[in-house]
Amino acid sequence: MWQVTFAGCGRDNGSPTCLLAKAPMKLLDATLLAAMLVAVTAAARADDSDHAPAPIEVRGVKLASVCAACGVVSDTRVETRRGSASGVGAVGGAVVGGIVGHQIGSGGGNTAMTVLGALGGGLAGNAIEKKARKVTVWSTIVVFKDGSTQTFEETSDPDLDDGDVVKVEHGHLVKHAS
Repeated sequence: MWQVTFAGCGRDNGSPTCLLAKAPMKLLDATLLAAMLVAVTAAARADDSDHAPAPIEVRGVKLASVCAACGVVSDTRVETRRGSASGVGAVGGAVVGGIVGHQIGSGGGNTAMTVLGALGGGLAGNAIEKKARKVTVWSTIVVFKDGSTQTFEETSDPDLDDGDVVKVEHGHLVKHAS
C-alpha cells in the first residue's frame, strides 16, 4: 500500500497532523478495493449470462420425455450449393477459348489472343461445371436431451419434420418410435 510520510510523522507518531495526513490514503485504499469488488462482481455476472439454461421443450416436445440418446428436430432447411469442379470444364473451356482466340487474332497478336482465349475459356468452363454439378443439401438441427445441438447434413431428403424425435444411427438421423 502507498503511504505518505510527512516530516515529523514517524511510524509510531499518533499526532493529529500525522493521522490527518494518513486518512486520505486509507480512503483511497478503500475506494480502490470497492472498485475492484464491483468489477469482479460485474465480470462474474457477465460470465453467467453466456450460459443460457438448457431448453426444456423443443417444438412442443418435452426433452425429459425422450430417450437418453434421442433428440428433437428443431429446424430443417434445404439449400442448393455449387458443386465442385473436376477440371473437365476448365480444360474443355480452355480448348474452346484457345481455338476461338486463335481465329480472332492475326499476326503477332495471334499468340496473345490464343492465350487470352484459353484463360478466359478455362475460367468460364470451370464456373459452368460448378453450376452444372450443383448439390441440394438438407440441413437438420437437432436438440438433444442434455440441451446440446448438432447439425446434420444429407444429400437426400431425410423425411424429417420439425418436432420429430430422432436418434443418431451410423451418423444418420432416424425417426425414433415414440
